[in-house]
Amino acid sequence: MNDNLIAFQGVRGAYSELACHAVFPTMMPLPCPSFEEAMIAVRDRDAQYAMIPVENSIAGRVADVHYLLPESGLKIIGEHYQSVIHHLLVLPGTKREDIRTVRSHIQALTQCRKYIRENGFLTQSWSDTATAVESVAALKDPTIAAIGSNLAGEIYGLVSLETDIADMQGNTTRFLILARDAITPRPTDGACITSLFFRVRSVPAALYKALGGFATCGVNITKIESYCVDGCFNLAQFYIDVEGHPDEKCLKLALEELQFFASEIHIMGTYHANPYRREHIK
Repeated sequence: MNDNLIAFQGVRGAYSELACHAVFPTMMPLPCPSFEEAMIAVRDRDAQYAMIPVENSIAGRVADVHYLLPESGLKIIGEHYQSVIHHLLVLPGTKREDIRTVRSHIQALTQCRKYIRENGFLTQSWSDTATAVESVAALKDPTIAAIGSNLAGEIYGLVSLETDIADMQGNTTRFLILARDAITPRPTDGACITSLFFRVRSVPAALYKALGGFATCGVNITKIESYCVDGCFNLAQFYIDVEGHPDEKCLKLALEELQFFASEIHIMGTYHANPYRREHIK
């Protein structure tokens, strides 16, 4: 295994690369074409970790990631909240009135929707923000700009015409850090988050019963997502984040209760709760 590489989706300059630098400043980021290939790089020992975005404070969940996680064979060992500062990146010498079109990842375009509308820009969805920046630099058309990170602008030779253009303040993306093997803290090491998937039949009260143990035992569910699985509508899969450690009595009892009403329970990992939760999530 290459112990000094951390995989991410995208090319150099992506926000995921900024997250890699923030958490593992001594490791070398490994660009991958897709989320799945970033996970495969860890599974196949081409990288030690993967830095994967799962949700954004403005645009919501990142599509496809939750479908990939259960099948990845990897474990969640940590979380990171990355501040996202979007820049309007242009060719040197470009003026605002020159711009007709902006391109970026659909998440970034969504996060800057009001700004784009007010300026009358057309939009082009790109595979990721940094690739959009790279394409604008290569195209050399001053009527086309990109939305991306300042790092991407520096790498590909674009300049920032305007900074922090997201529609809401505090634009933040939550990342999960994945590894081949679990790194589970002790219950006494501080506040923990446990992430898991489970399935229930799509019948009345199934989810209510499955989650009843968490309520009874006083376990806080901080996130819940649902998905149809196996190409049908009568079987639902749920992803949840809960506060606590499986060895703590309350969560242990809640998980035992879950087993009576859910199937295919899969704990993805227990890891330290990021300090961002305490400071910003009420």
